Amino acid sequence: MTSEKQNIYKSLIPVILFLVLIWLVKGGEMITGHPIVNLGNYPRTWHGLLGILTSPLIHSDLKHLGANSVPLFVLGGCLFYFYKEISLKVILLIYLIPGIAVWVGAREAYHIGASGVVYGLAGFLFFSGIVRKDNRLLAITMMITFLYGSMVWGIFPDFFPEENISYESHFWGLVTGSILAFYFRKEGPQRKVYQWELEEEEEPFDEIQINYIPENKKPD
Repeated sequence: MTSEKQNIYKSLIPVILFLVLIWLVKGGEMITGHPIVNLGNYPRTWHGLLGILTSPLIHSDLKHLGANSVPLFVLGGCLFYFYKEISLKVILLIYLIPGIAVWVGAREAYHIGASGVVYGLAGFLFFSGIVRKDNRLLAITMMITFLYGSMVWGIFPDFFPEENISYESHFWGLVTGSILAFYFRKEGPQRKVYQWELEEEEEPFDEIQINYIPENKKPD
């Protein structure tokens, strides 16, 4: 097995473990027949505080869980593969910050699901490729635009008025991921600097103006 394949497999391990966890939670809920939505994030209540930690693990039904599982696998794999040096810090903040923001300022309802994490990953990967100006990472930006560009409408309630969606989780996830992309821009993978760029930066200023002589100083 090549080292590159090993890196890919290693980057998928934490993502797969998280997916197994949320599917086990849903499976246990279905087997016992006891809904656990009350463990979700309910804003501005003491019992809702626990939901900051537990709400991304809880989903309303299999459709909801499946809709989050695919982008979690794709985007999470990209994070842990391309940003392995900072991946744990980024995913921890993406997991916690949107939940805290939802608890502080969202509608009074139980907010559940890992969609806030999905939006956080999408925001981080999208803007990180732009600010780092690295061709490989920009390719990820383009992939996210192509595959998940329509996700942006998920932060506007008017587009899906009939659905029970936590727009606040989507919004704060996207905001958190975008801010983290700028905050960690000097950590993790960096754009390759070519030799010709270094040579241009080191070019002496005096050499650029050696042929300039003011008109009033020219000899007769």
